[in-house]
Amino acid sequence: MTAPPRVTATDAARELLAQIVDRHGDVLIHQSGGCCDGSSPMCYPREEFRIGERDVLLGRIDGTPVYIGGLQFEAWKHTQLILDAVSGRGGMFSLDNGTERRFLVRSRAFSQLELAALETEA
Repeated sequence: MTAPPRVTATDAARELLAQIVDRHGDVLIHQSGGCCDGSSPMCYPREEFRIGERDVLLGRIDGTPVYIGGLQFEAWKHTQLILDAVSGRGGMFSLDNGTERRFLVRSRAFSQLELAALETEA
């Protein structure tokens, strides 16, 4: 079995992401384990955000890298993250702020077969 992607996106998220990239250029998504805005996926200009040594690259959505904090990855490594976009205001420093839509992460647990494939890939 081929390992499943650790991150995917809905059509709504891909559309919002494309609009943000058109407006701001290359960006990245970062999912941290912080509180308040920090618990939402945040979108930043790629050249302005420092990736930490413990951050984990989950994958790419239409070329945009999606990272997660290392501690958060340990808690969620058994799940696939699904980037979505819904109505509302984005995080204060996230580029989705002001679009009247915001990114949201949903998740689903990997099956035992998928987990085994992910472990083989690592």
